[in-house]
Amino acid sequence: MTTKPANITEQAARFIEDIAYDDLPTEALAIGRRCILDAMGLYVAGADESSVRMLIDDAREQGGREDALLVGAGMAKVPAPLAARVLGTAGHAHDWDDTQVSHDPAHIYGLLTHPTVPPLTAALVTAQRIGNVSGRGLMVAFQAGFEVECKISEWMLPDHYLRGHHSSGTVGTFGACAAASKLLGLHGAQLRHALGMAASFAAGIRCNFGTMTKPLHVGRAAENGVTAALLAARGFTADPSALDGRWGFAQVLAGGFTDSKLEQGFGNTFTIVSPGVSIKPYPSGILTHQSMDAMLKLVTTNDVRPDEVASIVFHAGSNILNPIRYPIAMNHLQAKFSMAALLAMMVVHRRAGRREFTDESILADDMQSMQRRITVQLDPAIEAMGFDLIRSRIELTTHDGRTLVQWADERYRGGPNLPMSDDEVAQKFRDCTDGLLDATRQDTVIATARDVTGLADAGELARCIATDG
Repeated sequence: MTTKPANITEQAARFIEDIAYDDLPTEALAIGRRCILDAMGLYVAGADESSVRMLIDDAREQGGREDALLVGAGMAKVPAPLAARVLGTAGHAHDWDDTQVSHDPAHIYGLLTHPTVPPLTAALVTAQRIGNVSGRGLMVAFQAGFEVECKISEWMLPDHYLRGHHSSGTVGTFGACAAASKLLGLHGAQLRHALGMAASFAAGIRCNFGTMTKPLHVGRAAENGVTAALLAARGFTADPSALDGRWGFAQVLAGGFTDSKLEQGFGNTFTIVSPGVSIKPYPSGILTHQSMDAMLKLVTTNDVRPDEVASIVFHAGSNILNPIRYPIAMNHLQAKFSMAALLAMMVVHRRAGRREFTDESILADDMQSMQRRITVQLDPAIEAMGFDLIRSRIELTTHDGRTLVQWADERYRGGPNLPMSDDEVAQKFRDCTDGLLDATRQDTVIATARDVTGLADAGELARCIATDG
């Protein structure tokens, strides 16, 4: 915990002020392009969700200054904060956006953020509001927000998540604020006031996991980060050291920072490079993916048909079982947090993508029947191994009496130790946008994202994913 005075707000502000394109490591740029392409697909897929359509309709009704494109509404434009709310929610609507990595064995996975969507969303809408922002300028702002967001998340005590806060909603606000502030050129007191407002705006609690409000946390983080930066540019004030001290963000919401980590500083090593970021193969919580891959391996290796399954017992620790909390999923949002639904999906469909995560699919007889054959158990032996890795074991019994066992690979596909290839990231984009963008448009977006730092106008990123919904 923090036992000595810290100056995290000042460090964050100086980093945002000083970072330039030439400061970005080559690997950070390469990973950043992958993260941006991944998010482009998620924005398009999310804009087709009923929850996001409601936000689009709400933004249309509110109207206002035409700052930035409203995702899923063709070429319609709305004020930057509103555009950020909708775009950010779309980016997290499927819970398919990338995840921060940590090597701290005490760092519960849920504490880590979905780091790309808040700062990228803020950068995209702010760039459109300003105009004439280059792709390099957008990349710098995105990387600044990504780094600030991840370091705050890494340094905070895990109690933040244990208390019930949703880090992507809370800490994501700082990432969005940093990105917007960088593009607006805030410095000195203005920048510190923007971070102070972000500290008060940050919100999101875990009781809303499995509902429409969970992705709205990320939309609000993007919206609030942009709002904080815009208000600070007008001269609105806040505490200039709001991350620090007895009443600061970290102390109030997490019990403080970890002293031993504070010497890392911002940007000395970029988090996007080390320990890295994972691009998710499935639209569900990242701590379910190893088990989903294990289930898929078990049924494909042994050629087990759904009608052959008598029962499945899933053994895991509380690090999986506590947040993945729905025993039986009754809609696609609950399915993202239901081990029974996720394992059933791999048995019934042998895949888990946008088309499998629909209410119709989850409520189908085959999925409901399979879920009810799955039992989830807390395993004391696995629990005793600790939470540094995600561990689980699946035992499947067939009607003819066979018992098949599969342990999950402790590495996870998409993470730094088993990353998706560039082609796999592009294929994920195509899967996300299948039926929403034609093949030519898909090719255009992939090429634009991969050449983002060569763009004369970063607004092209937003224009190339414009759809009418």
